[in-house]
Amino acid sequence: MLGGLGRLIQRQRWTSLVLILLITVFAAAWGAGVLAKFKQGGFEDPKASSTTVAKLGATYFGSTNPDVLVLYRSDRMTVDDPRFQAAVVSTVARLPKERVAQIISYWSFAKKADADNLASHDRHQTIVTLKIAGTSDTARNDNYLAVKDHLAAPGLDTRLGGAFPLGTEFGEQVVADIVHAETITAIPLFCLLVLLFGAVTASLLPLVVALFSILGGLAVLHLVTYVADVTSMALEVVTMMGVGLAIDYSLFVVSRFREEMDRGQRAAGLPPGKPWKQGATRADRRAAKRAHRALPRDERRAVRKDYKDALKPVVRAALGRTLATAGRTIMVSGVTVSAALGGLLLFPQMFLRTIGLAGIATVMVAVFGATILLPTMLALLGPKVEFGRMPWRRPKADKDPDSGFWFRLGTSVMRHPVPYFAVVVVILGVMFGPFLHVQFGAVDARVLPKDSPSRGVFQTVQSQFPNQTAEPIDVVLSGDLVPRHWAPSKKGDNIPPFLEAFRKKLAAMPGVTDAKFTGYAGEYPGVRISVTHRYQPMDGRAQQLVKDIRHMSVSKDGVPMHLDVGGSTASQMDLMSSLMRTLPKMALFVAVATFLLLFMFFGSVVLPLKAIVMNVLSIGASFGAIVWGFQYGHLAGVLDFTPTGSVEATSMILILSVVFGLSMDYEVFLLSRIREEWDRSHDNRAAVARGMQHTGSIITSAALLFLVVIAGFSMAGITVVKLIGVGMFVAVTVDAVLVRSLLVPATMRFMGRANWWLPGFLAGLHAALDLRERDDLPVLPAPAPAAVTPAPIAVNWQPTPPPQPSPPATDPAPNPTFPAPDVPAPDPTHGPWRPWADGRPEPETARPQDSKREIVPNHDGSGWRWSSVKETDDS
Repeated sequence: MLGGLGRLIQRQRWTSLVLILLITVFAAAWGAGVLAKFKQGGFEDPKASSTTVAKLGATYFGSTNPDVLVLYRSDRMTVDDPRFQAAVVSTVARLPKERVAQIISYWSFAKKADADNLASHDRHQTIVTLKIAGTSDTARNDNYLAVKDHLAAPGLDTRLGGAFPLGTEFGEQVVADIVHAETITAIPLFCLLVLLFGAVTASLLPLVVALFSILGGLAVLHLVTYVADVTSMALEVVTMMGVGLAIDYSLFVVSRFREEMDRGQRAAGLPPGKPWKQGATRADRRAAKRAHRALPRDERRAVRKDYKDALKPVVRAALGRTLATAGRTIMVSGVTVSAALGGLLLFPQMFLRTIGLAGIATVMVAVFGATILLPTMLALLGPKVEFGRMPWRRPKADKDPDSGFWFRLGTSVMRHPVPYFAVVVVILGVMFGPFLHVQFGAVDARVLPKDSPSRGVFQTVQSQFPNQTAEPIDVVLSGDLVPRHWAPSKKGDNIPPFLEAFRKKLAAMPGVTDAKFTGYAGEYPGVRISVTHRYQPMDGRAQQLVKDIRHMSVSKDGVPMHLDVGGSTASQMDLMSSLMRTLPKMALFVAVATFLLLFMFFGSVVLPLKAIVMNVLSIGASFGAIVWGFQYGHLAGVLDFTPTGSVEATSMILILSVVFGLSMDYEVFLLSRIREEWDRSHDNRAAVARGMQHTGSIITSAALLFLVVIAGFSMAGITVVKLIGVGMFVAVTVDAVLVRSLLVPATMRFMGRANWWLPGFLAGLHAALDLRERDDLPVLPAPAPAAVTPAPIAVNWQPTPPPQPSPPATDPAPNPTFPAPDVPAPDPTHGPWRPWADGRPEPETARPQDSKREIVPNHDGSGWRWSSVKETDDS
């Protein structure tokens, strides 16, 4: 099927190109709109108790964390100075009420003790908290943007912090990180592509596919925003995976296409480049060009037309075989990576779900680009894919397939599997060690760069204001027994005794410094009590305090009240609980989906299980590196971030999913080629060694290119993005250097023929689901019978060739020939000039004095050979 798709693309290449250009233009225009649709947060479990408290606070009680926190500072005046008060109060008083629902300042409190919480220790700074009006996120964001430029007080230094400024700056930093990453990696990436491909044109093709993947991924992501909230971090994932996978897939397709083109041209007796540019030396090539230019225009056109006509079936067959082999492998790989990312959809957190959707969209677009867009460009280019060829890409003689570095490495591992296995396992175990001491924490302003305004406000409030380091635990009591529309309006108002008794019970708990009512019953029959304590949010004692409160019960007259606990500590605990509940489901889903896909592709029960285990080892090594670098802070100096003593949990889940998919990507490419060799020889050792020889350099090159892309994101300004980048960098490196190169062949040696074991009762199922392509592989061009054999390409040797006898009627007519350059005849000691330079030995009939050399078909139809005119005549 895919082989037929390749031939169809080759025939309809211009139509395909026009359609893809239209799709790209539409995707670019549509995808740009996603930048205005991103939501912030998304780390909470929608069904958790802490999420309920946060929603009640935003809807009825008011949030204990302000939407906007405005920090005013003066070097000369204190908050007690009337001029300081006038500047602040007059500024916030002018804010429109339809945009700002609540304003709390130092001068809003009757009690000085309460007001002092909003003044710094040196009293030269104060904070004003704002609650933005609006019932939807879009309306609230619009209201914030309308008032943020009107908060500067005359004569005072003004800085903004809080949820809205932090979210806005986070989104802007994401875009800046993407631009920075693409800028610093563009030139190194292109140079590396030229180095690996050896031709400028071939090097540009992966970049075109990468651009298409990004634009297509953004377009699909914009569509997703209409059915689900999407976090701005999805933009990083689309860019990172779009570029990385597009380049990986393009590398495999272009490499296979060039391999099939070379094989097809040799089978058809065609040179690897234009005949009039061939020669063993640079002088020979220049001479061939001069000879071609010396031909009459009509003859030059005839020679070029004959060459192009001879190439068409070669390009068609090469493209068909490329899609039937590498294309099919890419499609299986894309589905496997998507299955791994699909596990993120099982989590209730919006952050993970939307990144899963973004990742799947990007993978599918990258697969489309590699199997439709890239073949279209290859069909248009044909042998011109080698345009701008570098010196190290010159045609060389055929190499022994059972040679080369990767073949020797594979053979060495197969001979001594135990030492290789032991060394790799020890290295992976050492790398995994730090993960045994992992500590998970929440995201705060410290993930932003050190010069971030929002981060500066956060750190100033934490260090220079009283009672700001401990975040309160919010407790909401709700039920029909709570009086509706009740709130103490002045001193002496009666508080329901059961509520006051519960508040005092909370205040008496160990470690609690205060417990006070911060939200009263209105439309919702409930009341909120904020419990402050002396512990850090993720301190074990703070977590125990949350657990103790949740185990408490409140009732009146035997009727129980509903109790919900929220705040940052409770939110992080609920997040971890949700992740731990969902993680086994994700693991089971990904493992089953991966096993079924690989079973259908490889026809083995053992290989899918082994592939899953190999990927887990790569992930474990990357997790250990993350803990060592970020939790312990060993990479803080190199990557310029502030260690917090913990790692963010959802980022680890994201790395688990993405790295599993990427590792499986390389596993599929390696095992697919090993499977091809196994089907030919049924020799396990030879299949592994030859499979490594065919794919080792390609997989290493793909990993190296992907590492360049990831390295740019490791330099991002947001710590979470750095963490994801480093985790993926380590995982891909370990996977390419240790797992695929050493551990996989070692384990395949241990298992021997059991690698390909397929129980009899599953053989029929696999036959029905087999994803390998067999019967419809395009056949390489072969010589036709003499009556219809294409005309041989002739090359004159002497400036004045002698008259040639007419060939027999059954022989094909020779193509137009071009005279040899006006240079001395070739030296007999060095053999004749061979314009195709294909490394084949010259036949014994070749003599320097021969007037003409031709490539002609063998009489038995088995291929092509060199022949002199005399030999042709005699035949």
